[in-house]
Amino acid sequence: MNPHEQQYFNLLLAMAVDRFSERIIQRNEGMQNALERLRANPQGEGIWLNEFVDAFFRDALLDNPAGSCLILQALANQYINVFSNIAGRVTVGEMLQEMAKQTFAALLHRKTEEALEQLLAFGGE
Repeated sequence: MNPHEQQYFNLLLAMAVDRFSERIIQRNEGMQNALERLRANPQGEGIWLNEFVDAFFRDALLDNPAGSCLILQALANQYINVFSNIAGRVTVGEMLQEMAKQTFAALLHRKTEEALEQLLAFGGE
């Protein structure tokens, strides 16, 4: 991956963590509640991780094979979950997008937990 592509990915990830953290803090009435709910169920009420990732990919124009390849290239060393939620035949583009979203969501989950822990450790509520 080229340095400018890595820099772009890092910017995208930082934006996603910032926006997602702010969103779940507001929806869950504070950092502690947001962190607890994120850990308990990332797809649950007030968190909705996958919905956020879908919207973020649309907003950042990543919801296409080229955008998915950028994400997958940046996360090439990450492990992916089994894709049991994909039924039937799908196109290569659809599979790339699903892999990119799931891998990005897993990283976003970890980085958001870290960000919330840091905020709480340094006097957040």
